[in-house]
Amino acid sequence: MTPAGGPGSAAGSTGLDSTALVVRTPGEVLLEQREVPRPGAGEVLIEPELVGLCGTDLEIIDGTIDPAYLRYPLALGHEWTGRTADGTRVVVEGIIACGHCLRCRSGETNLCETYDEIGFTRDGAAGRHVAVPASLVHPLAPAVSAEDAVLIEPMSVVFLALSRADVRPGSRVLVIGDGTIALLAVYLLGLWSPAQIVLLGRRERQGDLAAAAGASVFVTDPAAAGTGFDLVVEAAGATDAVLTGFAAARRGGTVVLIGLPPRGQLAPVAVDDLVNNDLTIKASFSYTSRTWRDVVTLLNVGRIQPGFLITHRFGLGEWQAALATLRGADSPRGKVLLRIKED
Repeated sequence: MTPAGGPGSAAGSTGLDSTALVVRTPGEVLLEQREVPRPGAGEVLIEPELVGLCGTDLEIIDGTIDPAYLRYPLALGHEWTGRTADGTRVVVEGIIACGHCLRCRSGETNLCETYDEIGFTRDGAAGRHVAVPASLVHPLAPAVSAEDAVLIEPMSVVFLALSRADVRPGSRVLVIGDGTIALLAVYLLGLWSPAQIVLLGRRERQGDLAAAAGASVFVTDPAAAGTGFDLVVEAAGATDAVLTGFAAARRGGTVVLIGLPPRGQLAPVAVDDLVNNDLTIKASFSYTSRTWRDVVTLLNVGRIQPGFLITHRFGLGEWQAALATLRGADSPRGKVLLRIKED
């Protein structure tokens, strides 16, 4: 993988003022006045409406992400929806794949040899304006709400992982974690009609959100979750959760890793147990263009409506309170949003 060049869009600027939530360097976050970007060749200007915040944004702020995947200074915002100049609500793929390397030609755009992504190596959408490649813009049906649309990016991440997991009707599934990714995993698993979905979390007050997402059982004690699962989805981003997942899968079962622990953390794995239990372990990174299109289709036809997972909403000027809420250990807490464009 080769990282793309410096931060920000290749476009110029209009000279007009705009505002963006910027991480200058790790630990330095501010609401910054910027010039409105001028779209370059093949780009369009979008006015963001809503931006979702997640644990990855905190890692960007804290500087704990592998630097190969990041460029500072950076406007936050990789989960978002906005409108084009004609008022069409859209979502925009974040991964800017080259389209011609071996991985791209095989459909694995998430593994493009040149890594470039909105909200990571170029400015995200936590601001009044963002210039993006027109080829990555997906229009939404008029009936789709902004609060459903803003969850497209994390849903696409989860959908790719589940699509690889060979989920079968009637299977028993354990999801580990109780944040947005875990709750979306529970919700989207319903598309495959499993017999049981157990959600193993850490915060008791997430129980109502777990039930709303479709969990059969919500527990905070691994012993209460049980074992013998056909599929385990690790969505907590913690090494102890990975080990719990290996122990909970049945012989011949599958463990899918979506969560991303801080860079460099290790887990002491009993490799002989993995072999003796004939486990299939699949790690899943981000989403592909095909996965994104599939999720947009599901949203446009009304098969999925995930907006019920949004629990906290803040204006762009309230970004400090939004980040404090995201860091807070108390619950219930689903997706935390920034409203960029007020009604």
